[in-house]
Amino acid sequence: MKIVVDDLSGPRIAEFLDEHVREMRSITPLESKHALDLDALRGPEVTFWSVMDDDTVVGCGAVKRLDTVHAELKSMRAAPARKRSGIASLLLHHILTETRRMGFTRLSLETGADEFFLPARKLYEKFGFAYCAPFATYRPDPNSAFMTRKL
Repeated sequence: MKIVVDDLSGPRIAEFLDEHVREMRSITPLESKHALDLDALRGPEVTFWSVMDDDTVVGCGAVKRLDTVHAELKSMRAAPARKRSGIASLLLHHILTETRRMGFTRLSLETGADEFFLPARKLYEKFGFAYCAPFATYRPDPNSAFMTRKL
């Protein structure tokens, strides 16, 4: 497997992200869905990585710059067939390393608060993220959990 910066121009990653957004919409009320669409992920403030196994996208993640020292983790996903295979840990370690290299000193995230998202929250806890108040433009939401960590 390899992790590559992705310009989001290929059909495979577009399909992978479309599946992610559809899954989030099926689980989370629309007013609580914060997954970025393809156009938003192409913004200049976002760096996006794909995890490739040969020619197959098996995971992805992104960092969105909030200000000069604070970034937000976005679009973390492992392919459903590859969940709990180490892809998310590999990618999160890579993103933390790259985010530090970019000069950020804090990385925050929003994820779901219900049971479906428990494995994700446990992964973030394992990597040193702690629960926090809403950040950036987020507001309190019973469907959201907010986490942050210093880099």
